[in-house]
Amino acid sequence: MEASKLRKEKGWTTINDSGRGYRRVVPSPNPTVIVESVSIKELYDHGVIVIACGGGGIPLITNDDNTTLQGVEAVIDKDHAAALFATVISVDILLILTDVDKVALHYGRPNQKELDAITIEDAKKYLAEGHFPAGSMGPKIESAIHFVESGGEKAIITSIESATSSLRGSGGTTIHS
Repeated sequence: MEASKLRKEKGWTTINDSGRGYRRVVPSPNPTVIVESVSIKELYDHGVIVIACGGGGIPLITNDDNTTLQGVEAVIDKDHAAALFATVISVDILLILTDVDKVALHYGRPNQKELDAITIEDAKKYLAEGHFPAGSMGPKIESAIHFVESGGEKAIITSIESATSSLRGSGGTTIHS
């Protein structure tokens, strides 16, 4: 009832969130720059633990003369923000945590096949074939591809429970060049 009211009154787009109620849906643009990247990089280079880009963040646009930043109603995808952040601070490995231990083809079907390691070419092929849907594994794969293509050594997608073993090379799905 409330979702219908908000759709009518405010023009919002809402969806049923897997039976958990309704939620507002806004655009999710890919980040192109991290505004504080110079400061973040300097802190990181001096050994400071930096927490940034949490939850993706609110996208900003500049006015016509590029002097003022203004927030827009959208949410930056957290996986794309993580890949950009990892590239900005020049790390070798991007670790993307999710609720599965490994990326899988034919996910949830009898012929499901978990992937240990794939190249960015294979990742692009599987993405184009529709194995990794938007709003699910798709952004994680896209982010891994972008990170490796931008100079990262590898990206690993896994669960929090398998994070340590995946970093040691015995878990998760590794995307590499």
